Amino acid sequence: MLSLPLIVTLTAAGVVIDRWFGEPRTAHPLVVFGKWAMRLEARHNRGRRLRLKGLLAWSLAVMPPVLIAWWLVAALPFFAACAVHVVLLWFALGARSLHDHIAPIAQALTQRDLAQARLLTSRIVSRDTSQADEAALSRAAVESALENGNDAIFGALFWFAIAGGPGALAFRLANTLDAMWGYRTPRYLRFGWAAARLDDVLNWIPARLTAASYALLGDTRTAWRCWREQAARWDSPNAGPVMASGAGSLNVLIGGPAVYHGVLEDRPTLGFGHPAKAAHIVAALMLVERTLVLWLAVLIVLALLSVPFHG
Repeated sequence: MLSLPLIVTLTAAGVVIDRWFGEPRTAHPLVVFGKWAMRLEARHNRGRRLRLKGLLAWSLAVMPPVLIAWWLVAALPFFAACAVHVVLLWFALGARSLHDHIAPIAQALTQRDLAQARLLTSRIVSRDTSQADEAALSRAAVESALENGNDAIFGALFWFAIAGGPGALAFRLANTLDAMWGYRTPRYLRFGWAAARLDDVLNWIPARLTAASYALLGDTRTAWRCWREQAARWDSPNAGPVMASGAGSLNVLIGGPAVYHGVLEDRPTLGFGHPAKAAHIVAALMLVERTLVLWLAVLIVLALLSVPFHG
């Protein structure tokens, strides 16, 4: 088991590498994983007992790489094992990628380049953005920044602190399968049930820690109220608290109508205050950045407290 001071050191190394390099640009492991997951889905998502088959497919996708990661960190010498932990955290993190994908949307909207903003937004959300106006694009970008702050950063950091690199890897793969299979559509409703529920379980504590962090680093009173009164309206038990708290913290309104696969969905409104605009996208990214700093600071303090003091 990793000591807390070592966890802090390895976490800082992973965060710095992600900040410098971002996600791997060639031969990204998630591309290979995604192809394998697609093959599993094509093979098992048919016939009867689809929930059981979905659980089996999830296990076949997630467990082998996680077990290999556990074996590596257990079998390798200390410094090599530490390097594996850091690489796995780097793989699981997406802080640089989150900023690189969302910040240009705010820039395009500020320059009144609606076509470019629609194109950029379509790359990060599953909703139809072809007719979206500035407010709709801003809402989508703010929602993505807040929710993916948890999914791409803080969930991975939480599980790294609990179980090192293999824990962060397991979280990232489970979250990826939820994004691929966790839809309530005829194709995935039963087969993707296990992927959606397992992601909910793994994300339950990180999402609430993220929501609390968002609340503490902005308009705290409004964030707590939005979390308490609005989160349950959202269909995701984890995205609801994160997005409601984040929107309340920023004093912005998100949610509302959006087109998915040609169907208009009247989603609940989250947050309080002003309609979303480009400035709120920047503010959401800054909130995620402050939260990252807060989490690292808390880890450092806990590590210092765990070191025996010899007077």
